[in-house]
Amino acid sequence: MLFHSSLRKELSRSFGATLVVLATIVMTIILIRTLGLASRGGVNPSEVFLVMAYTLLGYMPTILSLSLFIAIVGTLSRMYRDSEMVIWFASGRGLADFVRPLLGFAWPVLLLIGALAFVGWPWANAQTQGMRAQYEQRGDLDRVAPGQFQESSGRNRVFYIDKNSTDASQASNVFISSLERNMEIVTSAQHGTVETENGVRYLMLRNGQRIENPFDRNGLKVSEFQTYGARIGDGGGVGSNGPSPRATPSLGLIASPTPPNLGELGWRVGLMLAGLNFVLLALAVSGVNPRVGRSANLIFALFFFAVYYNLLNLGQNWVGSGRVRMDLFLLVLHGGVFGLTLLWLGQRHNNWRLLPRLRRTAA
Repeated sequence: MLFHSSLRKELSRSFGATLVVLATIVMTIILIRTLGLASRGGVNPSEVFLVMAYTLLGYMPTILSLSLFIAIVGTLSRMYRDSEMVIWFASGRGLADFVRPLLGFAWPVLLLIGALAFVGWPWANAQTQGMRAQYEQRGDLDRVAPGQFQESSGRNRVFYIDKNSTDASQASNVFISSLERNMEIVTSAQHGTVETENGVRYLMLRNGQRIENPFDRNGLKVSEFQTYGARIGDGGGVGSNGPSPRATPSLGLIASPTPPNLGELGWRVGLMLAGLNFVLLALAVSGVNPRVGRSANLIFALFFFAVYYNLLNLGQNWVGSGRVRMDLFLLVLHGGVFGLTLLWLGQRHNNWRLLPRLRRTAA
């Protein structure tokens, strides 16, 4: 049918262009954020693009929902502006007749949103957290890049080393600044090697000096040594509490219905329900007001999206803290938006007037 095919063809072009633009913007933001984490030692610099890819995959449900919403609003607003909607209305098509072709176009995108929310989102978070935990579990000497100052995993030491050999256990020109026992300790040495005793790794320094500067009294203590051992951690304790709810598979959330897990599960279910509501809401808010600019309607629609999405995140926090039940929150938020959207569509389709028009009478 000409009505369905023309609408789907234009929606496809608009959706594809919007998806590419939004994905590019999000990728740029994620790249900047990931590079910042890598510079602070939170992410392995060699895994920056892999972390960025996993993070982008986790954000894809939101990107797809926003792209679908903008594509529908933009397409229908253009049809209003170019008087195409007037032609369809004059041919016997009402606003409710657009629901079927819109849902016919949107259902593959909604299924993809659901698959990414229930499977892709936890898998991407698990991969990202696993890489960050593995990098944090590495020894302090392994985490330090030659010629750069770097904090230790405990955030209480700063290391600087030179590595003249390919052996990761060998180092030269070692500098360590640490805060211990209410004093600042600066240790430097010409050479250092990594040794393991009872499962704990030590950096054995040779031919160096140690300076202690107490905070509570004056005076420095300077000592020289031939051999000195500094603990650099055993690599344990990171990620020992198990995966977070964001990285837990959906079946695991259902099997362990704790408040944080229910909050995460409600958020994943809400992403798919919100995508369906966005299709109907885009049809309801589409239109053109000749008294304002062309972009005013799109800004108004984006305001709806931002409010809805923030309420979705707020509800996740409420359910996670045990203040609201998950089923009640899903019913109130998504059921309420669905009901109000249908009422709005019915008002525009049937031209209902909620308030009688006041008529001026001649004096």
